[in-house]
Amino acid sequence: MSVSDPIADMLAKLHNAAAAGHESVDIRPSKVKLEVIKILKTEGYIKNFKKAGDAEQWMIRIFLKYDGDEKPVIQGIKRLSKPGRRVYSGYREMPRIFNGFGTLIVSTSAGVTTGKKARDRKVGGELICSVW
Repeated sequence: MSVSDPIADMLAKLHNAAAAGHESVDIRPSKVKLEVIKILKTEGYIKNFKKAGDAEQWMIRIFLKYDGDEKPVIQGIKRLSKPGRRVYSGYREMPRIFNGFGTLIVSTSAGVTTGKKARDRKVGGELICSVW
């Protein structure tokens, strides 16, 4: 079965697994998904990730992070740019998520990065998702 928006599928799997209290979730790999996962790790939303499975059918296993009360660190995750409606922003108009407490993930000409780093580098791009 093909998925029309694999990034939105990955974000939904992360959110649902965190809400259900799972320790980890497996997703199909792609370069953009891997970059988004690296940003989630760097920003502290997930514990870790690793390659799982055999050489032909490998997956990315993401280990979810919870706080002391067993609440998921990922409270919300929203896909901003969709296949039917792409959303772009210049660095001056880059939105802030929850007044800086959330993270914006942007695909720029310099690669996939956070909204804060994109503003600092003065590059705009496609708004992939927001996480809080």
